[in-house]
Amino acid sequence: MTGPVTGRHVVVVGAGPAGLAAADAALAAGARVTLIDTAERPGGQYHRMLPEAYEATDPGALQHGYGSFDRRRRRVLGHPRCSWWAESAVWALERRDPGADGPPLVHVLSGTPRRRHVLAPDALVLAVGAHDRVLPFPGWDLPGVYTAGAAQALAKGERVVVGDRVVVAGTGPFLLPVATSLLEAGSRVLAVLEAGRPGAVARGWLRRPWELAAQLGKSGELLSYTTALGRHRVPYRWGTAVVEARGDGRVEEIVSARVRADWSVVPGSERVTAVDAVCVGHGFTPQLELPVAAGCALRPTPDGAAGSPAEAFVAVDDDQRTSRPGVYAAGEITGVAGAPAARAEGAVAGWIAAGGDPGSRALVTLRRNRDQGRAFAARLALAHPVGRAWPGWLRPDTVICRCEETTYAAVCRSAADPTSTEPQVAKLATRAGLGPCQARVCGPTVAELRHRHRGGANRPSEADGAGTAPMGTDHASPDHPRPDHPSWPVGPHHRPVAEPIRLGELARPPEPPPTFPNSPVEESTS
Repeated sequence: MTGPVTGRHVVVVGAGPAGLAAADAALAAGARVTLIDTAERPGGQYHRMLPEAYEATDPGALQHGYGSFDRRRRRVLGHPRCSWWAESAVWALERRDPGADGPPLVHVLSGTPRRRHVLAPDALVLAVGAHDRVLPFPGWDLPGVYTAGAAQALAKGERVVVGDRVVVAGTGPFLLPVATSLLEAGSRVLAVLEAGRPGAVARGWLRRPWELAAQLGKSGELLSYTTALGRHRVPYRWGTAVVEARGDGRVEEIVSARVRADWSVVPGSERVTAVDAVCVGHGFTPQLELPVAAGCALRPTPDGAAGSPAEAFVAVDDDQRTSRPGVYAAGEITGVAGAPAARAEGAVAGWIAAGGDPGSRALVTLRRNRDQGRAFAARLALAHPVGRAWPGWLRPDTVICRCEETTYAAVCRSAADPTSTEPQVAKLATRAGLGPCQARVCGPTVAELRHRHRGGANRPSEADGAGTAPMGTDHASPDHPRPDHPSWPVGPHHRPVAEPIRLGELARPPEPPPTFPNSPVEESTS
């Protein structure tokens, strides 16, 4: 796809598969692009790049589709209308004055020392991705217990192994590339433990099996991962979960157990394994701070989907537009569907945001690939749901919020207290979510546990911060509150300050953004 120079300025936040594709398409449509990411190099988690010293001798290691990604990366970063802002963070989005057109103002911290900039784009594409969700269990706060994504990031991005004897546990196909990355980096993976039972997983994946024909590329990835596990003789155990970690100062052993379909523990099935690290992942939580700050409407996950019933994704239309004018969303914040679907969503968002021809033939293929990815996401949610009985693993002294050391007993007491129905009051009472992570890790879990102990059904009430507005809602109503309406609930993703900022940085006036194509990082290091 190519188009005339439009003169539009598109800001893309996130340089993973979705963000890089959005930048590529926006440039092709003729726009100026500012691409912002907190990492030193583009790629996100899926295409996390090795340091240059490693890459020179081992290009594309632990990567699928590295060649096409590298070509796109070079094309985007070398484009004269692209400004690449590496190691930069969007710390706030400021909605414009009432009646003013356009997306929010984008507040950025970048460079070393960090400098403030404010961008006023013609269009904003949010492609900020997701992070691991980990269900708490006794001992999960011990050193040596890692999220699956963190362990993979260290293996892929730094060739650092988290341990010599490692168990990978949780649910979902993401466990396979994590285990493979650890093996390639030099760890000994003792086992991969999938909490889902084979019958339930098979029913999810084999429902309408003809749709799998569109995912042959994923089949190739699956084969490579299973081959690697077989070559290293790593057992893959179904219907098994890590329910406790033990150790003196750090993890030394884990207790795994067979679990039923609802993830309740089968009595007498407990097994102790000596380890020096355990990597756990139970799905993903979309990073919704910026979409919520922009006022984008959210949609709830389908019933039975993996993750917390408090979870939600950004609602978008067929062109990846959100409910806010000039704001587009792509990738895992709209639904966890994998890198190919994220790339397709990003390309659609970038092209439309840049003012590209909405009737372009290439969009037909992109939308088809995106829709196939969304069907894959629905299949994934059906095949790997989080069992509702997982809180049975917990003990009263189990830590739920690691930052503030809030226990399960404290969360239960707060849920039973009639004076703590409001989330702000509950947060102050338990201190859950007040620490450095600002509820990014514990927020969905606390909301789910509070909801259950208050006798909720499948979804939390608005008091737990899970309210959503449907796509296309243009006015506030009791049934469909808008995110910017006072009735919109404060949930775990509501953070006016999305990234930490020092008071001194906040006090200094923002500097003018650099002239294209030089980025702040390039200026500060030249």
